[in-house]
Amino acid sequence: MTLDASTSSFPSPRRRASARKRRRFALLAVIGLVLAAAVALVLNAFTDTLVFFRTPSEIAQRGDALGTRMRLGGLVKQGSVRHEGTTVFFTVTDNKADQAVTYTGMLPDLFREGQGVVTEGSVQTDGVFKADSVLAKHDENYMPKDVADRLKEQGEWRGGGKSDGKSDAAPAAKPAETSK
Repeated sequence: MTLDASTSSFPSPRRRASARKRRRFALLAVIGLVLAAAVALVLNAFTDTLVFFRTPSEIAQRGDALGTRMRLGGLVKQGSVRHEGTTVFFTVTDNKADQAVTYTGMLPDLFREGQGVVTEGSVQTDGVFKADSVLAKHDENYMPKDVADRLKEQGEWRGGGKSDGKSDAAPAAKPAETSK
């Protein structure tokens, strides 16, 4: 009795190799899809927590600020702070544009007019920035680095004060070079 290869119950080596390739390809495709889904989830979580930093000038120039969560930085304008119960109304300025801000809650002890401040929140339909957090630094000369950099770019820097939290002291002298 002779066996015909087409009637054999065992797959040929060529068929077995082809089946292995298909399984390997399917496994790699599943792994690729899982990795792509993981990357998409991470990027989505990242964009949800991403908060842009803007100055009053940038908010005035851009039309996309309405409802967008962001940080607003600048100086608290002199004479602008008004308290109504636990709600505080004030204006943040970068000396080019002003942005009205409202905040309900306890302000930092160091919050005052003329002080560098960073608020986090969004611009409402009435054009007022509704802050849910307010940050102020301890040094009266302090200005957040991003705000100081933007003021310098705009030619509005009035400066001397610290802009990065580092000392204004002169840099240390370089050690003398020795020749061999």
